[in-house]
Amino acid sequence: MTSRPKIVVLDGYALNPGDLDWSGLEAIGDCTVYDRTPPEETVSRAQGAEILLTNKTLLGRDEVEALPSLKYIGVLATGFNVVDLDLARELNITVTNIPTYGTDSVAQMAFALLLSLTQRVDHHARTVREGRWTTCPDFCYWDYPLIELSGLKIGIVGFGRIGRATGKLAQAFGMQVLAYDTIKIPATEGVEIVDLDTLFRNADVVSLHCPLTPETEKLVNRERLAVMK
Repeated sequence: MTSRPKIVVLDGYALNPGDLDWSGLEAIGDCTVYDRTPPEETVSRAQGAEILLTNKTLLGRDEVEALPSLKYIGVLATGFNVVDLDLARELNITVTNIPTYGTDSVAQMAFALLLSLTQRVDHHARTVREGRWTTCPDFCYWDYPLIELSGLKIGIVGFGRIGRATGKLAQAFGMQVLAYDTIKIPATEGVEIVDLDTLFRNADVVSLHCPLTPETEKLVNRERLAVMK
């Protein structure tokens, strides 16, 4: 009889705050789910596991080398910089991520933050509750500056799934879309494909949707910010 693999979820709350269940994992192995795992407890909790699932808990060289039974690491997110990939490859440990995870949610949040900046949503909500509208001589209240998105240029760095979803929202707001990616971008209606320097020089707004890698680290720096409008 084949023994069931030991499965450990290190930070389940980040993906499942209570509206999902782990029965799929429990069906294939002995599964233990921790809501959160502090760094000093990662190795002790994961000891003996063949399958390890993480969202934001770091699995660097020290952690992975201390887990000789480990065969598979599943990153429950798009970004996989929490895992030492070179060591995993060296030890023949399979690592996967979820590249389609949260595409629309991230694009929507990008615009929620942008609207908060340009329309000062938080400021207006707070000051209305404080009574600023009721004290206005006119039946009207706004506090400058307010910025309309229509007609502005948004530069999207990283034009993968999330970048494209962000671009569609930008077009719906009447924005002009500039896009840059290290991979060749197929022609997309209403999107101007440019190099990185051109993007920073011409964009009113820059939205980053690229993975954190040695090549993209410090991509936004003093020199690039200096050329923006």
